[in-house]
Amino acid sequence: MSAPGFIPYRPETYPPDAMLERGRALLDACDKRRSVRHFSDAPVPREAIEIAIRTASTAPSGAHRQPWRFVVVGDAATKREIRIAAEAEERESYEGGRMPPDWLEALAPLGTTWQKPYLEIVPWIVVVFEEVYGRNPDGSKRKNYYVKESVGLACGLFIESLRAMGLCTLTHTPSPMGFLSRILDRPDNERPFILFPIGFAAGDAEVPDIHRKQLEEVAVFHEGTTSSDAPASDG
Repeated sequence: MSAPGFIPYRPETYPPDAMLERGRALLDACDKRRSVRHFSDAPVPREAIEIAIRTASTAPSGAHRQPWRFVVVGDAATKREIRIAAEAEERESYEGGRMPPDWLEALAPLGTTWQKPYLEIVPWIVVVFEEVYGRNPDGSKRKNYYVKESVGLACGLFIESLRAMGLCTLTHTPSPMGFLSRILDRPDNERPFILFPIGFAAGDAEVPDIHRKQLEEVAVFHEGTTSSDAPASDG
């Protein structure tokens, strides 16, 4: 195997005040993002979806395998087929005993049900598949590394790109999701990972009145003395 080539990398840096200002601005914007279940049927340009996928594909991945596939659905017949299959699985989960009582109790404040009408209302559905293994040019299998972690990172950037363009989405994971492989005719080396309905929020959209954990609930700092906060030398 030949050694990889390398090119110079000089990322842009900012003075501390500007750095923090940019960080706070992004935090403020992201903190306003919410998962949406009430969508408008207003059209969304295909290029917006392409931009979001290209943004997602800048994510780091194990051994740079980029083990993701974004399957974009815009035709009404396929969206309806996905809705029917998703609702069948979800109904079994909600009403057929797949979900234990504590899970249903945890979901109750979100107001979710097995019914997913938004899957037909949104202009686009994007189903992300994880590539369990790749294929070499000769057709033999090629191992992928840290697949779920890599795809998860890409999905996070995908969500942020949609938010930055004023679009809304929802992370939908009907379980099991094998029907998506069948409907979308995906090969055996791909597995459904997550489904994103994508569009604009409906004019009367509402979201649950819930709050995110505070910093001290999600972060632990082990701070040492750094050059920026070390005391001045007496010498």
